[in-house]
Amino acid sequence: MKHVLLFLALATFTTAADRVVPREGTEWCNIWMPNANKHDLPRVLLIGDSVTQGYGPDVEKQLSGKAYVARLATSRCVGDPVLHAEIAAVLGAETFDVIHFNNGLHGIGAVSEKEYAEFLPQMLAHLRKLAPKAKLIWASSTPSHVNGKFEQLDARNDNVKERNRIAAELMAKEGIPVDDLYALMLPHPECCSDGLHYKPEGRAMQGAQVAAAVLKLLPSKAK
Repeated sequence: MKHVLLFLALATFTTAADRVVPREGTEWCNIWMPNANKHDLPRVLLIGDSVTQGYGPDVEKQLSGKAYVARLATSRCVGDPVLHAEIAAVLGAETFDVIHFNNGLHGIGAVSEKEYAEFLPQMLAHLRKLAPKAKLIWASSTPSHVNGKFEQLDARNDNVKERNRIAAELMAKEGIPVDDLYALMLPHPECCSDGLHYKPEGRAMQGAQVAAAVLKLLPSKAK
């Protein structure tokens, strides 16, 4: 069954046949599935990138005893059929009650905002198809700062803001709540460890907000 899901994810991604999918110098994927042998608590899936990978452990701690928190962190941008295959692999292995998802910091400069607006609904449709019972939460992408001068926003932050705007419009239309991590982190450049990533205190802030957003949608018995 898992092989079938992977095949369908690649075969039904309509844009793959007529465009060259942009690649980064190094592509990567990290899947974390704790307590896979237990079924006594709801399951939460965090989908995102290295920022998600950073705050994931804090979300696990915040929701300890209330939910099992898995994550899929990847370098793939919307518009890449491999992203759909990675999602299919995770959703083919487990059922989730809540999926908190983000995509936007990767692919800037290679995937235009016009393309982003075209491909993001495909990612959403893919999630709904493979996890029709899961409650969804969208996370806005965090700010992009000048490395070493964290009080300054990088030029690519204009792309981040536009992608967040596009995503917010789509999620409002689709009735999906938004966890605004951009607004959370914008006033806290002191929490940056480089232009995109965060120190432990920044990751803790993000983890607390993500956990609170997820907790609102967990089955009532888990709260």
